[in-house]
Amino acid sequence: MAERERLAAIDIGTVTTRLLVADVSDSTVREVVRRHAITHLGEGWTESGTLSVDAIERVAETIGGFNREALELGASRVVAYATSAARDASNADAFLGACEAQGVRPLIIAGEREAALSFAGATYDLDGESVLVVDVGGGSTELVLGSVIVDDEAGRRANVAFARSIDVGSRRVTELFLHADPPTRAEVTEASAWVAERLRSYFGQLRMRPSVMVSVAGTATSLAAIDLALDPYDPLRVHGYELSGGRLAEIREELSVMTLAQRCTLPGLEPARAGVIVAGAIVLETALAMAGVDSTLVSEHDILYGMMLELHRGGGKATA
Repeated sequence: MAERERLAAIDIGTVTTRLLVADVSDSTVREVVRRHAITHLGEGWTESGTLSVDAIERVAETIGGFNREALELGASRVVAYATSAARDASNADAFLGACEAQGVRPLIIAGEREAALSFAGATYDLDGESVLVVDVGGGSTELVLGSVIVDDEAGRRANVAFARSIDVGSRRVTELFLHADPPTRAEVTEASAWVAERLRSYFGQLRMRPSVMVSVAGTATSLAAIDLALDPYDPLRVHGYELSGGRLAEIREELSVMTLAQRCTLPGLEPARAGVIVAGAIVLETALAMAGVDSTLVSEHDILYGMMLELHRGGGKATA
């Protein structure tokens, strides 16, 4: 069994850039520092297909700062992965070059790998069969059904049964449909129908229904924080919080009739996420309804944990 080592992981999403520094063994992740910045890498990308110069500079500077902090904290290796916006952008090389100038050249990972890492991270402290992990991002949503077996001799084994990354996310849906402030009823209805049409391709192919749904990343944690009216945010209260389908629908309805300025003052919601939270709530609400379960567990353990465990076990490659 490999010894514990201090590692760092940087997750570069369409909306948020995040850092985790942790002491990692084969089966445990002990957090040292967790940071995030809402950097909106995908701002305007849905229409243009390119990452803006401002967004590239903003994210690259954030990554550079995260990398320096990780090294100062003693991280022996740093891994950085970029997901949906970078995957789809025609000028991804310019983005990678700007990051490399800051000391980190991220890897752009495929949606299927992103889904598998999200599942590994979300089920880090869970076990059971027919677990559905939902990761609502800014550009895509990862849906993974699988099981986790805990064996005294073999340790934890995560078995993925069916995983998909679908190009449905909070930034993408906002830029395609939600233009008014607040969104009109027609815009919300059209967005909901579009999301349902795209998620149906996944749920229609499931051979078994999930027994539990686990939701990770900023949309889910923000909605839990809103329900708890957290000010300031408390990850210990958010992790493991059970958000019912009925309450999720109520929150989505409340958010959709607020102006952007009103959402910015809402306890539990970061102002920088207020512009995309309605769309994120639509995606999560739709996934929960299609999963056929009554509620979702919200988890702070996400793709960052999956990245850490993969790097420690030798499956990932340091990028800084």
